[in-house]
Amino acid sequence: MGTTAGQQLRALFYVLPPGESSFRTLEEVPDYVEKSIPFFIAFIVLEFVVSWVQQHKLPGRINDGISSLSLGILSRLPDLLFRSVDIVSYIYVWNNYKLFELPWDSEWTWYLTFLGVDFAYYWFHRISHEVNILWAAHQVHHSSEDYNLFTALRQSFLQRYTSWMFNLPMALFIPPSVFAVHLQFNLLYQFWIHTEVITNIGPLEWILNTPSHHRVHHGRNPYCIDKNYGGTLIIWDRIFGTFEAEDAKVVYGLTHPVNSFEPIWLQLRPLAHIWNTFWAAPGFCNKLSVIFKGPGWGPGKPRLGLPEEIPAVTGNEVPFNPSVPAYLNCYAVIHFAVIMELYIDLLATVAALSQETILLRIVVIILSLTSFGFLMENRPKAVILEIIRCSVFLGVYKLGYLRNELSLLDYAYEGYYSLHVFGIHFTEEDLKLLATPSLHNNNSVF
Repeated sequence: MGTTAGQQLRALFYVLPPGESSFRTLEEVPDYVEKSIPFFIAFIVLEFVVSWVQQHKLPGRINDGISSLSLGILSRLPDLLFRSVDIVSYIYVWNNYKLFELPWDSEWTWYLTFLGVDFAYYWFHRISHEVNILWAAHQVHHSSEDYNLFTALRQSFLQRYTSWMFNLPMALFIPPSVFAVHLQFNLLYQFWIHTEVITNIGPLEWILNTPSHHRVHHGRNPYCIDKNYGGTLIIWDRIFGTFEAEDAKVVYGLTHPVNSFEPIWLQLRPLAHIWNTFWAAPGFCNKLSVIFKGPGWGPGKPRLGLPEEIPAVTGNEVPFNPSVPAYLNCYAVIHFAVIMELYIDLLATVAALSQETILLRIVVIILSLTSFGFLMENRPKAVILEIIRCSVFLGVYKLGYLRNELSLLDYAYEGYYSLHVFGIHFTEEDLKLLATPSLHNNNSVF
C-alpha cells in the first residue's frame, strides 16, 4: 500500500493517527523506513543550513558522516536477504501461542501497541547498556564523536538479533500488522532527536524523548552514563530512575573511543575485545560475567563497574580526525554518493532480482564502504584497496549485474582505474601522500 508524502512526513514524528496507519494484514503495512530515505536526506541538509545560520559552523564532519551512513547501510543489508527477525519471531508466536486477538482496527489496540512497543524498547535499550554482549552490538550507535542526524542512521547489523525477544509478549494478543507499524514508527521517531540545533521543546520535555534528553544519552560525561533510554517517551526513565536532565556541555562518543571510520571494524571490534577478555578471565564464573555483566565490570567490581573509573571529561577533547587532502574528501563524497544511489536502487528493485545479483551488489557495497573507511583514515593500504574496489565494481558492471543507467559511471571508474594503474594523472608523490601514515593527525577541518 502506498503512502502520501504528507503521511510519510508525519510518520517520522509519530503523528500518523490510527485511522491512517491501521491495516488488516501484514502485507498491507508500508515500508515506512525505506520510504523515509528522501526525508532523511532533506532533514540532514536542513540541519546543516540551520546550524550554519545559528552558529556559523557545520554540525558534523565528512569522515564521520560517511562512517555513520555506511553503518546505516550495513545494518539494512540483511533485510535484502532475509525477512526481519523481529517480524518472523513475532508471527511465529502469534500463530502458535496467542492467547486472544485484539481488533486490528481499534484505536485502543493502536494506542496500547504504541505504549507496548515503547516500553519494550526501553528495557531492550537499557539492558543493551548493562549486558556486555548486547552492548557489543549497541555500542556502534554510540561510537560517533559528533551528534547530528547522521548519527541517527549509525546502526548495528547485529542488534536486530537480540532486540526481537523483548517484543514477543505483545505477540500473545496484538496483531502483527499493528505491531509492524509501531515498530517502524518507534524507530523513525528517534531520527529527529539526534540533533543539536533544537535546544528545548517546552512542556513536552516532561513526556517525550527529545533532542535534549537524547544528547545526554549519547554523552560520555560521567553524569550522562546509562541515562535516558526511552525511545519515543521519556516517562519510563522518570518512572524507573534512569532520567537525567541536560546540564554540563555534553561530550559525545564512547568512554574509550574506537578511533576508526571503517564500518566492519566498528561493528566487530567489541566482539573481539569480549573474546580476548573472556579467555583472559580466570575461572568459569568470571568468564560468564565478562559476557553477561556490564561493559565496565571486572573481578571484584559491582555488576555495572565502578562509577569512579569512568574517564573524566574536560570539555577539550579532540575527536579522532585524520588529516586528508581536500581532493580525497571530494573523491570519497562523490563515490559514496554513487554507492548510496546503488543501495537505494537495490532496495527498490530487490523483489525483481536474482539471489546472485543481490549478493554481488551487496559485495560491491560492503567492499566500497570498507574502502571509504580506509581512505578517511589515510591508512597505508587505502590506495591498493581502492584500486581493488574499482576493479571489482567494473567487473560486476561489465558482467551485467548493475543497472544499465550506470553507463556514465562505467567511464568514470575505468578512467579512475587507469589513473591508478598507469599513473596518468596522479604523480608518484600523490600516491605516497595518500599512503603516508604520518598524516594521522587532528588538524583538518573535515
